[in-house]
Amino acid sequence: MNGRRVLIAGVVMAAVAVTLGGEGVAQGPMQLTPQPAAPAKPPPRPSRPATRPATRPAPPAAKPAAKPAPTLPAPAAADKGADIAFGAYQRGYYLTAFHEATKLVNEKGDPRAMTLLGELYANGLGVPNDDLKAAEWYKLAADRGDRNALFALAMFRFGGRGGARDRAEAARLLAAAAKLGHPAAAYDLALLYMEGQQFPQDYARAAELLRTATQAGSPEAQYALATLYKEGRGVPQDATEATRLLAAAALAGNLEAKVEYAIALFNGTGVAKDEAKAAALLRRAAMEGSPVAQNRFARLLMVGRGGMEANPVEAIKWHLIAKAGGAGDLTLDEFAAKQTPEIRASAQRTAQPYLDAIAQMRQ
Repeated sequence: MNGRRVLIAGVVMAAVAVTLGGEGVAQGPMQLTPQPAAPAKPPPRPSRPATRPATRPAPPAAKPAAKPAPTLPAPAAADKGADIAFGAYQRGYYLTAFHEATKLVNEKGDPRAMTLLGELYANGLGVPNDDLKAAEWYKLAADRGDRNALFALAMFRFGGRGGARDRAEAARLLAAAAKLGHPAAAYDLALLYMEGQQFPQDYARAAELLRTATQAGSPEAQYALATLYKEGRGVPQDATEATRLLAAAALAGNLEAKVEYAIALFNGTGVAKDEAKAAALLRRAAMEGSPVAQNRFARLLMVGRGGMEANPVEAIKWHLIAKAGGAGDLTLDEFAAKQTPEIRASAQRTAQPYLDAIAQMRQ
């Protein structure tokens, strides 16, 4: 369910910022190395226009697009009633989903239908939002062994929705859901083992759980496991395996993985060196809103690397955007100061739509 990042943002990410941090900020313009992990707050990012780097970008959206309704997997077993309920839910016919799920609960005591009712109440879909009722339905389904309900109820216990916050109970529920093969539960449980507060810190156990989530296709788990391989925590240090996992996570759309994979490509760490491919990936990540990628892309444009010619206007533009996002760079500050007023004014003008969007997001 899509509500799971509430846990990570509010409870665990502060630890991840420490345990998954990268290396220091690059000091020279000819090498790209990861900078420390961003502060523990993965905010929604506005979409970035897919324009060519030499052209003026259209302004990014000031606010993220409306969040789509969370999804629940349809029942694996053939069940006409369940198919109707989940099909209606997935198509956005929430009242129909509510009535069909209620019928399944009354006639068959179906725990999957109970979870669906919990999801509808939790998100106010077709019925008024009611965290207490959502928690009740999740609890009924969890007691009957539904892994999605166990996971959802864990998120409620972490967030204090539908009852008091209870980290111990939330961790127990996560463990139960992970044991039943819930990939997001395995990922979140791994973060708790890395955090070392709810459980004794255990990177080897975290790596096992991340591997389970990785095999289920979780990009977040692929990125986290890559970091463990890069640092040799809980697993043997292995740059090749780390980069392989970064590539998989990047392909699946994980923004942080795109940046680190691009850096690995540029430096030839665990993969054949390919500056042009690294530059293209950094540009995409920069357009998606990563201040680290914006900074590294600016450096490439400053000196003319990655198959690109030096372009001071574009370099300063991306530097200004990265700086507004928290990725300052004294080398690029000095570079910008040496340029003509016309170049600086042009860079400011092309960066302004992005700067305005960043300012609006912070209001």
